[in-house]
Amino acid sequence: MVDLVAAEDTRRAGKLMQHLGLDRRLVSLHEHNEQEQVARLVSELGQGRSIALISDAGTPLISDPGLRLVATAQATGIDVVSIPGPSAVTAALSISGLATDRFAFEGFLPRKRQRRRDRLETLRTEPRTLVFFESVHRISATFEDLVAVFGAERRAALARELTKLHEQLMAGSIGDIAAALGTEVPLLGEFVIVVAGADSEPMAGDEEILRVYRLLAEALPPSRAAALCAKITGRPRSEIYALTRK
Repeated sequence: MVDLVAAEDTRRAGKLMQHLGLDRRLVSLHEHNEQEQVARLVSELGQGRSIALISDAGTPLISDPGLRLVATAQATGIDVVSIPGPSAVTAALSISGLATDRFAFEGFLPRKRQRRRDRLETLRTEPRTLVFFESVHRISATFEDLVAVFGAERRAALARELTKLHEQLMAGSIGDIAAALGTEVPLLGEFVIVVAGADSEPMAGDEEILRVYRLLAEALPPSRAAALCAKITGRPRSEIYALTRK
């Protein structure tokens, strides 16, 4: 049993502890006070006390506070132990119906629309399944951006209020999910978006390869033209050489 409990929301954590019949001192630890609280908490650890860092939903540090505390504790030689619990990332992936062998967790996208679209543009050709967190205030705008950048037909899943009373999952195309927001999917709670990775770009055909090569060869030596053609088309340089000699 620990000596004290650090939580982002002590009111919700207090209700949880009361429900479980636990009576321990609660300490607030959130993004606005973490820097000042770390020294105090690490001092308590140094005096032999034990601290539990908890989250009332999900896993601590996964888009939640606690990184400074964990990093500082480790740096001072204090053992940090993980007790597995629910994670919105893996929970959403496991029921999304999308590939789970390789995925990238992107956390929350930028708040500003242009920055959000710019970020999505860098991920447009990412082959791994993508996982995002999003708030109720931006979920509709984010899906508008997903449609604009990834296309309405890309497969996706939207999980709402995972592991809670009103848990909901909708799987389908990005466009279908965007259209369901506010109707089939209430604009309430916390959201996890799972998006299928991009399909591999089809390799250019022989005619296209020759066209690119000839354009490059007008201004470059054959070896340089072949090398650039390979980068542009995704075909091995040896194949390009073979095509140009037919």
